[in-house]
Amino acid sequence: MRGPGSGEISLRTLLQVALSRIAGWMWTGLWAVWALNPGMAQRKVTLSGYVREAASGEALLGASVYLKENLKGTTTNTYGFYSLTVEPGQYTVVVSYIGYRNFSQVVDLTRDLTLSVELQKVAVEAGAVEVTDERSRQNTESTRMGTVELQMEDVKKLPVLFGEVDILKTLTLLPGVQSSGEGNSGLYIRGGGPDQNLVLLDGAVVYNASHLFGFFSVFNSDAIKSVNLVKGGMPAQYGGRLSSVVDITMKEGNLKRWEVEGGLGAIASRLTVQGPLVKDKLAVIASGRRTYFDVLAKPFIPKKSPFRGSGYYFYDMNTKLHYRISEKDKLYLSGYFGRDVFSFVNREVGFRAAIVWGNATTTLRWNHQFNKKLFSNLMAVFTDYKFRFEGDQNNFRFKLFSGVRDYGLKADFNYYPVAGHDVRFGAEYLNHKFTPSNITFASQITDVKPPEPILYFSNEASAYASDDWDVTQRLRVNLGVRATFYAFNGRFIRYVKDALGATVDTIYYSRHQLIKPYFRAEPRLAARFKLNEWASVKASYTMNWQYIQLASRATISLPFDVWLPTTEYVVPQFSQQVAVGYYHNFWDDMLETSVELYYKPMRDLIEFQDGADPAQTLNSNIDNTLVQGKGKAWGAEFFIRKTRGKWNGWIGYTLAWTNRTFPQLNEGRTFWAKYDRRHDLSVVLSYDITSRLNVSAVFVYATGNTLTLPKNLYFIEERLVTEFAERNSYRFAPYHRLDLAATFVLTRPQKKFFSSLSLSIYNVYSRLNPFFIYYNSSGNLTEGTFKLQARQVSLFPIIPTITWNFKY
Repeated sequence: MRGPGSGEISLRTLLQVALSRIAGWMWTGLWAVWALNPGMAQRKVTLSGYVREAASGEALLGASVYLKENLKGTTTNTYGFYSLTVEPGQYTVVVSYIGYRNFSQVVDLTRDLTLSVELQKVAVEAGAVEVTDERSRQNTESTRMGTVELQMEDVKKLPVLFGEVDILKTLTLLPGVQSSGEGNSGLYIRGGGPDQNLVLLDGAVVYNASHLFGFFSVFNSDAIKSVNLVKGGMPAQYGGRLSSVVDITMKEGNLKRWEVEGGLGAIASRLTVQGPLVKDKLAVIASGRRTYFDVLAKPFIPKKSPFRGSGYYFYDMNTKLHYRISEKDKLYLSGYFGRDVFSFVNREVGFRAAIVWGNATTTLRWNHQFNKKLFSNLMAVFTDYKFRFEGDQNNFRFKLFSGVRDYGLKADFNYYPVAGHDVRFGAEYLNHKFTPSNITFASQITDVKPPEPILYFSNEASAYASDDWDVTQRLRVNLGVRATFYAFNGRFIRYVKDALGATVDTIYYSRHQLIKPYFRAEPRLAARFKLNEWASVKASYTMNWQYIQLASRATISLPFDVWLPTTEYVVPQFSQQVAVGYYHNFWDDMLETSVELYYKPMRDLIEFQDGADPAQTLNSNIDNTLVQGKGKAWGAEFFIRKTRGKWNGWIGYTLAWTNRTFPQLNEGRTFWAKYDRRHDLSVVLSYDITSRLNVSAVFVYATGNTLTLPKNLYFIEERLVTEFAERNSYRFAPYHRLDLAATFVLTRPQKKFFSSLSLSIYNVYSRLNPFFIYYNSSGNLTEGTFKLQARQVSLFPIIPTITWNFKY
C-alpha cells in the first residue's frame, strides 16, 4: 500500500503553465492573421447589426448579408450578429434567409453604420411565387465540408416511429451517418462510435441522447431552433471528440406575443408555451413531454398478476429565459431535465427492480458586442448524467450506479477585421467527475460491507484561434489551431493488478493531486476553390484528441454503457481525417450536389477485454479490464438535395469501410468494426400537394451489421463447448424499410388557432429487420436428437400512428 509520491508538481501550477502556453499560441496566430493582411491599414467603414425574425424576435442563424455592388458578404452568427468592413461608398444591402422575404436597402457607407433587420416569414400558398435566398450558396461558397443544417419545419414533415419527431433519427438519413440498428438513436459517423460524437444542447454536453434504451432521442422538436451536424473539416472551436459535432440550439422565446403549441400522439404528448414577460425585453419558453406507456398498459395487467406494478415512462422538460439588456448585451439561461423510469415487479419470487437514468443541463450565457467588429459569447455550463439500477429480493438489496458531472466555462469571440476575414478565438475549461459502474449492496441476514465507490476526477482546458479567409475571389481557406491540456487527478484509489488479475498494490492519491497530464495540439485546415459560379472543390485536414470515452459491452448504445476518463493506464484516443470533395449547384441553386471522399486513421481506441465481467470492478478499477487498439475508416459519400419547390428532399449514398486492430483481441488479427456497413442508402421525399396537404416518404437500405457467431460446437463430458469464429466475421441480413406520412392542415394559416393531423406508417411492407440473434436448443444428447438453432428477433412490423398537432 502506497500513498502520494513526493515532489509532485501541483495541478494548479501545471494548469497555469498550460493556459499560459495555450494563450501564447492563440495570440501568435492572431498576430499572424493581422500581419498577412495589409488591407487592414487602409481606411474602412463597418456595417453591422442583427438579423431577426419579425414575428418572434428570434435571431436568425446563417442569414446572408451582402452588398450587390462588390458582392462582398457574410453570414450571421448563432445570435444573428453580422459585421462587414469595406471601403466607403454607396451600396445596396441585401439580407436574405430561406423562407423569408428578402430585405433590400440602399445605404451611404461613409462612416460606420448599424443596420438591424427583421425579416418577414412567408406563408407560401399553392401556386404563389416563391421567395428564395438570393445568395444561398453555402454548398459551394463556404469552406465547410461534411456539414448539414436541418430545418425543424422540414424534419417535422417526415414519417416517424410512434408519431414522435426524432432529430437524431433524421440525421441517420444523411450520408456518412448510421444508426446502431432498428429503432435506435445511437449515431455512428464515418467509422466512429457513439462516444466520438460531441452532442451539445445550448453549449452543454449531452452524454446520453436517447430515451427508451435508445429508441427515441431526448430532444423535444418543439423546443429546438436549429440542428447543425459537422462530420468533416471540424472547425477549431470544437474539440474533445474524434468523429463529429451535433450542435443543437434551443428556441429563445417569443419576444412579441404569447404562443402555445403541442401535440397528442400514440404514446406521448407534448406542450410548449412561450412569450414575452416584458415585450421586446424579456421572454420565456417552457416545453414538456411525457409518454403514457404505464398509463395505457395498467388496465391490461390483472390485479392478481405477479407483474402488476411494472411499467415504463419517460419525460423531459426544456426551459429558457432570454433577457435583452440592450442591443449590445443579452442574457440567456436555459435548462434541460429528462428521466427514463423503468420498473419491474415479480411477486411470485419476491423480486423488484428499478432502472432510472437521464440528463440534466444548465447554460448561462452572456452575449456582448464590444464594438462593430468584435462580438463575444461567455458561457457557464453544467451537465449531469446519472444511471441507477436497483434490485431487491429476499431481504437482499443491491444498487449499480454510474454517471458523469461537468462544470465548465467557455469564452468565444468573433472578430471581423475586414471583408473576407472571419476570425474566431476563445478558450474553454471543464471539470469532470466520473462515477463508472459502482456497486453497493445490503442484507438483513448478514453484515456485508460494500466496497467504497471509486470516483475519477479530471480537468480539461483548451484554447483555439481560426480565420476564415478569402485569399482571392476563387480561393478561401480556413486556418485554425486548437491546443488542449488534460489532467487526471485525485482523489483516487489505484488497484495495481498482476497478469492473473490479483491485486498486488494499492496506491492512494490525495485530493487534486496530479496523476497524469496530457498536452496536445490540433491543427485544422480547410480550403475551397471555386471552379465557376456554380461549382467548387474543397479539401480539409483535421486532427483530434479525445480524453473521455464510452466503454460498451453491447452492440447498441444503452444506459448500461460506462463513461470514463483518460487515466495513467488509458491514453487519449487520437484521429486524423483527410477529406476532398466536389460540389455543384444546379437550377439557380435549387439543386445541391456533392461527392466527398474521406480517410480517417485512429489509434488508442478502447474495448473491453474478452470475457470481461462487471464483477471485476469490485475493489478494482474499470480501466484494468480495457484494452486499446487502432482503427481505420475510409469511404465516399454522395448527396443530392433539392431545397425549393413543391418537391423537396434528398438522396444520400455512402460506400464505406471501417476496421479495428487490437493486439489482445481476435488473436491480433484485423476485424471489421461492429458498425461497419459497406452500403448505406437513404431517399427522403416531401411533396406539397396543396398549401394544406403534404405527403412524404423515406426509404432506407443498409448492409447488415457485423456479429460474431459460433463456428463449432463440441461436447466434452456431456458439457457443451462453443468455439467462436473470428470477431465480427458474420453479418445480419440487409436492413431496409419504407415509411410514408401525410400531414393535413385542419385550419387555415391566417387563423389564430392552427392545427394539423399527421398520419405516419412506419415500415410499410412490414420488413422483419434483425435486432439480435439468439440460440435455442432442443432434443436430447444421449438420444442423438440434440439440435441448436439460431433464431432472429425483430422489433417493429408495420406501425401506423396518428398525431394531432396544434398551435395558438
